[in-house]
Amino acid sequence: MPTTGLHLGLSTLFIRKNLLTEEQIALAITKSRKNKASLVSTVISENLIDARKIAELCYEEYGTPLLDLNEFDINSIPEEFLNKKLIEKHKCLPLFKRGNRLYIATSDPTNIAALEDFQFSAGLHAEAILVEDDKLCKALETILEDDISSLDLSSIDEEALAGIEVTDTDKRDEEQEGNGKDDAPIVIYINKILTDAIRKGASDLHFEPYEKRYRIRFRIDGILHEVSEPPVNLSGRISARLKVMSKLDIAERRVPQDGRIKMKLSRSKSIDFRVSTLPTIWGEKIVMRILDSSSAQLGIEKLGYEDDQRIMYEEMLAKPQGMILVTGPTGSGKTVSLYTGLNILNTEERNISTAEDPVEINLEGVNQVHINLKAGLTFASALRSFLRQDPDVVMVGEIRDLETAEIAIKAAQTGHLVLSTLHTNSAAETLTRLINMGVPGYNIASSVNLIIAQRLSRRLCPTCKEAEDIPAEELLKLGFNQQHVDAGITPFKPVGCDLCSGGYKGRVGIYEVMKMSDEIARTIMEGGNSLQILKQAKLQGMRDLRESGLLKVIQGVTSITEINRVTSF
Repeated sequence: MPTTGLHLGLSTLFIRKNLLTEEQIALAITKSRKNKASLVSTVISENLIDARKIAELCYEEYGTPLLDLNEFDINSIPEEFLNKKLIEKHKCLPLFKRGNRLYIATSDPTNIAALEDFQFSAGLHAEAILVEDDKLCKALETILEDDISSLDLSSIDEEALAGIEVTDTDKRDEEQEGNGKDDAPIVIYINKILTDAIRKGASDLHFEPYEKRYRIRFRIDGILHEVSEPPVNLSGRISARLKVMSKLDIAERRVPQDGRIKMKLSRSKSIDFRVSTLPTIWGEKIVMRILDSSSAQLGIEKLGYEDDQRIMYEEMLAKPQGMILVTGPTGSGKTVSLYTGLNILNTEERNISTAEDPVEINLEGVNQVHINLKAGLTFASALRSFLRQDPDVVMVGEIRDLETAEIAIKAAQTGHLVLSTLHTNSAAETLTRLINMGVPGYNIASSVNLIIAQRLSRRLCPTCKEAEDIPAEELLKLGFNQQHVDAGITPFKPVGCDLCSGGYKGRVGIYEVMKMSDEIARTIMEGGNSLQILKQAKLQGMRDLRESGLLKVIQGVTSITEINRVTSF
């Protein structure tokens, strides 16, 4: 078994410093062995102790030199010391040589076996340098990347690409995968585009042919940015290459097609792309959605829920039956919210089945069904089958019609927890949408437990954001209440720097969480409209999307401009 940092020294140290109990240490060691991870990484991932605290503690206890790995250029590491087998085995990184000594970055200075192995391999005396575990893991990912992911470091000569002519013979041969020398730059170029998209945190890639130009755009934090403009005469070759990678019919250009690409970034991490082609008058437009399974592993506390909203969601997930609905437009983060809930529910004791169109992210331990309308496998038929499979939790990708809604409600009323989505603008409108579909009000009132409406707002870059001076009268007009204005609000605005995109970096969820109550149930059964339902929900203390967004402004997370963009006012 590989050395994983399960050393008595650190365990004893954490207990002696009253940072962890013996029970917590025992549980962490068990998880470390199960996941083949280091004790330090496990303790950090479980939010028991943070990485910086562990590094400082080890520095004080063992006197090992402490280094900020962000300030070290890992490209300067001599190639002869990069023994990747040892690096992966011990989760340590050789940094540099001085005299006859090789200095090894580690988050666990008690890992003597690692030092001995590197010493034997390099023929030098090995000494430990303490680094923070999260920074070390990031550096190790970079070092251990496979060849395919390092292609984005290659410089592709645009002029060389422009020199490739598409002859009549080439056009006939486009449908072949292409192993000639002319195809090599296209292969490298596409790999570079894909890896750049992953590194920049894009959610979608758009390959768009026009009459006189070809445009490639990335959607980053919800906004499209043009990133490349290859020669227009390469349109057919780029489409053919992407379709080959997606295992699509490259001879068929008249109808839309859907496929997938799996791209391995390292030994332990891979990314899926969902590919959609669309015939246009100038060629095939191809859109690729990046499906990163790590986004589904986010803890609920990282999604942006306020404490009261998060507690409500967790309480409803703990109920044995009922329905939780998540609503919002396409790209508002509904899938991540649902998958986060499923991850909380995904235990050995529960049987979980999902019907999705399509299955975007694979979840181990969850029975996922891909809807196939051509074969007659609809949401409704999948749901009927689930109910004969002894389910505890059922997730329906979307409630689109009365038949699906009725079966989902029946499941929620007969001892099952049902999660699903609808496309509406607010939590209150979700209830009236179900009524308009034809679902009786009493069925909605007795089955729906919680409705979450959400949007995604761009986060301000913490490095360059600046305070914005806005008069109190203007703040009141924007929707801030008098109490907030009197307390002294300091909104921030985007500026822009090398570390962000236009002053923003990443996104955060904005939520409207409405819990079914007796009063709201009565309003529904009395035929109340969405405005009456919203009024009742606000009387119970619910914040609407606008109010939740303004709260994020007060917290300095996002800007007023961004909240105006994503919420109606």
